[in-house]
Amino acid sequence: MENTPTIETQRLLLRRFTPADVEAVYRIYSDRQANRFLPWYPVQSREEAAVLLTQRYLEFYRKPAAAGYRYAVCLREDNTPVGYIHVSGEGARDFGYGLRCDFWNRGLATEAGSAVIRQLRQDGVPFITATHDRNNPASGRVMQKIGMTYRYSYEEQWQPKNIPVIFRMYQLDFLQPGSESYKGYWNTSEMHFIEADI
Repeated sequence: MENTPTIETQRLLLRRFTPADVEAVYRIYSDRQANRFLPWYPVQSREEAAVLLTQRYLEFYRKPAAAGYRYAVCLREDNTPVGYIHVSGEGARDFGYGLRCDFWNRGLATEAGSAVIRQLRQDGVPFITATHDRNNPASGRVMQKIGMTYRYSYEEQWQPKNIPVIFRMYQLDFLQPGSESYKGYWNTSEMHFIEADI
């Protein structure tokens, strides 16, 4: 079985990135507002975007299904990627996403995330986690809308930006609801705590 099987929703096509998506990848990853809370700097050129496309996506698609999922989030009307969803295949099973800022506030991240979660359930993935910068509560609202629950917060010196960030960690259990929280971030962070009223 291959990783990243195609998914369709009412408004979206979730598919693999292709070599033809360089311009779309450039627009997604050069968007300063969309990349503000993410662990990389915006790309500066289409050449840099082409390298990112190859290394982050095209090479990944050669791996087995157990490697995880890396989706291009496309509008069905024109099949152009406007964002992405990644799910790592082991450890934290991290669920990450991003959309160009001109596509925010339309419910697209929630629609795409919900569709990927249905695929994960079907594929027998036991759980996923997701983290967001405490200063980016909108990302946390997406996590809540797709059924994830807050578990704890922790501080990390974020690389390559080399800044201290407090993250909130959410989790969604598929096979055993109410399972123990993934403790990887908790155990590696000297500063960890549980916030009230999240």
